[in-house]
Amino acid sequence: MQVTETKAEGLTREYNVVVAAADIEEKVTTRLAEISKTIKIPGFRPGKVPAKVLRQKYGQSVMGEVLEGAVNESSSKTIADNELRPVAQPKIEITKFEEGADLEYTMSVELFPEFDMMDFKKISLERLVVPIKDEEIDETLQRIADANKDSEAVKSKAKKIAKGNIAVIDFVGSVDGEEFPGGKGEDYPLEIGSNTFIPGFEDQLVGLKVDDEKDVEVKFPEEYGAENLAGKDAVFKCKVKEIRNVVPAEINDDLAKKVGMDSLDALKDAIREERSKEFDQMTRQHVKKHLLDALDDGHAFDLPESLVEGEVEQIWAQFEETRKNNPEQIDESDKDKSDEELKAEYKEIAERRVRLGLVLAEVGRVNEIQLNQDDLNGAIMNEARRYPGQEQAVFEYFKNNPQAIEQLRAPLFEEKVVDFILELAAVTDKEVSADDLLGALNAEEEAEEKPAKKAAAKKKAPAKKKADDKAEGDE
Repeated sequence: MQVTETKAEGLTREYNVVVAAADIEEKVTTRLAEISKTIKIPGFRPGKVPAKVLRQKYGQSVMGEVLEGAVNESSSKTIADNELRPVAQPKIEITKFEEGADLEYTMSVELFPEFDMMDFKKISLERLVVPIKDEEIDETLQRIADANKDSEAVKSKAKKIAKGNIAVIDFVGSVDGEEFPGGKGEDYPLEIGSNTFIPGFEDQLVGLKVDDEKDVEVKFPEEYGAENLAGKDAVFKCKVKEIRNVVPAEINDDLAKKVGMDSLDALKDAIREERSKEFDQMTRQHVKKHLLDALDDGHAFDLPESLVEGEVEQIWAQFEETRKNNPEQIDESDKDKSDEELKAEYKEIAERRVRLGLVLAEVGRVNEIQLNQDDLNGAIMNEARRYPGQEQAVFEYFKNNPQAIEQLRAPLFEEKVVDFILELAAVTDKEVSADDLLGALNAEEEAEEKPAKKAAAKKKAPAKKKADDKAEGDE
């Protein structure tokens, strides 16, 4: 094998590789001899097929197999001999080959950049920690009680509907005298003051008694979900069937058992644990963002162009999908920008992602950070918890799909490297309120995301709503 370096610019290396014809022929002959032992050809006993017959029948397929193996073997040897660290598979182009002649090809390799890592001990970070206070537990318990309140029928026929009562009604809605789909209900329990119906609807029922009938006149909001009703005047013919008083649920062991817990104390512990978990995730998100900023600022080196281009293509594909299917999510300021202007912004995002990815990979390599089976098992367990009642199906999915497990490796490895760096960095805990933490996260998100970035970034629920939804999801 003869190897000649033809280019050494930046992170790119190119080589011209020649594999001698004699080596190719030797491999072909050896391979034909191997298959002759098992191949069956009419008129010949196994192992006794003449070489000429074998070459006529199988020569082309064996030659293809040998050439592929020769390229793989010689390119791997070239990389090893020159102590190269490719960031991706080398690009190979066969430039010359005829049977009986040398094999020649060119190989282009883009290398992992060499750089000095910053001193992680000089990174100073503030970790915002939210203590879970008893008042928050009490507020959540009250929401659970409100969601589980009962009601009892009012026996007096003279009782008039008041705010806080539940009015059991029949209703039929119409627009311009025509009933519309979904505008009819029977024995519907409507809590007056809950604002679950169209604005103004519930107020017009106040003062009515059982068996009273009334035409409730309302106007659908302009932003109403059904376009055929948005902004339209409507009339609902209503009849009061029953009036019920709300009976608040007491916060006690019975309430806890009603929502699947053994006792009130167990319910409180579950709420505290869930709230802590949610805020811990937000704290992690905040400190990790600042750590990545520090790593980005602390490293400057040439980036492999192929990785940057691949990242830009991925972001651009997400943007085009949004522009095609959800154009309302595109920021107004972006609609007047050219594709070139938007791609320039995306390239900045791509460069940051690639730079950070290379830094984290190098930290992991140098410090021999490895994922073990416990790490993977924990990630699979977390995935299974997302699908209550279907855990076994999730386990079977990962058991039968090794590629799915591989998809867990990259984010797991990143988190493990981040943990390693955080151990070295100077991290100071600061107690803050939930609103302070959520405000910091939202402010950073708004400051960091340019309009073009928002279209390409994964949509996230507002942090406060996410926290509340999570807390109440276990109620």
